[in-house]
Amino acid sequence: MGAQPVVCSPVATLADLVQEYTDLGEPVVTQLQRLVAGWGVLSDLCFADLLLFVPVKGSDDEFVVVGQIRPTTSQTLHLDDLVGRVIGSQDRPIMSRAWSLGSVVEGEVQIPSRNERGRLVCIPVRWQDELVAILTRESALTVGRRPGVLERVYVEVFDRLARMISRGEFPFPVDEPAMAETPRVGDGVMVLDASARVDYASPNAVNALHRLGLYSGIEGVRLDEAGLEQTAVSLAYQTCLPAVEEVGDGETSVMIRCVPLLDQRVVTGALVLVRDVSDLRRRDRLLMSKDAAIREVHHRVKNNLQTISSLLRIQYRRMAPGEARHALEESERRVRSIAVVHEILSRDTTDEVEFNDILPSLLRMAEDMGSTDRPVLITCRGEPGRLQASVATPLAVVLNELLQNTAEHAPGVHDGVSAERPLRVDVELSRSDDELSVLVRDNGVGLPDGFSIDDTSSLGLSIVRGLVGTQLGGTISMRTDGGTVVELSVPLDHPSDDLESL
Repeated sequence: MGAQPVVCSPVATLADLVQEYTDLGEPVVTQLQRLVAGWGVLSDLCFADLLLFVPVKGSDDEFVVVGQIRPTTSQTLHLDDLVGRVIGSQDRPIMSRAWSLGSVVEGEVQIPSRNERGRLVCIPVRWQDELVAILTRESALTVGRRPGVLERVYVEVFDRLARMISRGEFPFPVDEPAMAETPRVGDGVMVLDASARVDYASPNAVNALHRLGLYSGIEGVRLDEAGLEQTAVSLAYQTCLPAVEEVGDGETSVMIRCVPLLDQRVVTGALVLVRDVSDLRRRDRLLMSKDAAIREVHHRVKNNLQTISSLLRIQYRRMAPGEARHALEESERRVRSIAVVHEILSRDTTDEVEFNDILPSLLRMAEDMGSTDRPVLITCRGEPGRLQASVATPLAVVLNELLQNTAEHAPGVHDGVSAERPLRVDVELSRSDDELSVLVRDNGVGLPDGFSIDDTSSLGLSIVRGLVGTQLGGTISMRTDGGTVVELSVPLDHPSDDLESL
């Protein structure tokens, strides 16, 4: 690129580079982004690196690289990342000539990273008849090598697309959906003529058609005449826009993407990319089956837990008031809090739950412990977001225990003592990238003198201490401040242990 030092911008995105170095408007930026989004096909067709240059504002002879792509069908010419570099016209006079003429110009350029010369084709990029950028095709000099039929056809298609770019007909004025399985040139290529008959089919394209049961010669016939649906082809020819469809018989699936080739807005042919996606669809079906099985497991676990909860409820209702009945009540509520988590998990395909969906059930269980003498009013603030089931399950049990403990030990709720005001409980949750914080505050009588959660004999608080310290790997503190205040800190990347460790 010459001996002159280059300026390398720390900004990486095309939009930011254009904003920093040029006065181009948003519509032009969008069009350039469309070009860069789909130019992998262009690079593969011409077996060369592609660079996108825009002129630097306030300068007549400087351009900045806003895009770069390497081919998957050939070796790259540039070993360096050139995006963000400012290039002077003295380094690439051919590019400056293409800009001044507004037409395709070919020549050679020095490649410093390889200490050799390469072949350079400069293609004007237009938007609404306005010259806005230069697309360069850069490849090694080919000496004494005769290209095969496939290479000649691919380069011819690239040249047709390059002429579309110079006329402002490519990229198309639509945003195509980005799909990971979208066919590339290496997957298979067919070239159609103006009447949608096949002029050329690459070996990989023929193989893909064989998967669909088409073994007869495909060249010279239309796809529908060969027995293949051509909805995408018909749509592309009618609308002058690319179209995608997937054909197959269930076991075999082939994706077809048809890109019309235009000349003055008239369809003169089409580039058809094909890809056998049968294995991808088979894996999709397996994943869907696995997801359904996981959901069914969570559903059955939830049903079993609810059955256990019902049995415990029936049992304690038949018992006389006392310590045994109270223990069964607490056990029933703990089982129910775990069932809530599995109910949420049974609705989703991931191992995560939206904890905000669990909180209402936990709050209702605690509020149900209130009485007409002193109702329990709970407010909840914050967004815990999605949590792994390994965090959500013990956290649900911990919150359930804390809320039940607050409601149970509030004067006037169970002991018949009247109170002038209801028991109010505030729950606040806040989340950072790697930690979840929970604060539970009430307006009760507070903790007894000398209380320590590490020395408590309460079963509920012992469960809380064990779950927080072992399964959640967090910390807990309790203090009196106008009532009882409990603070939890739970790391979100802690590997949880088994319940048996409690």
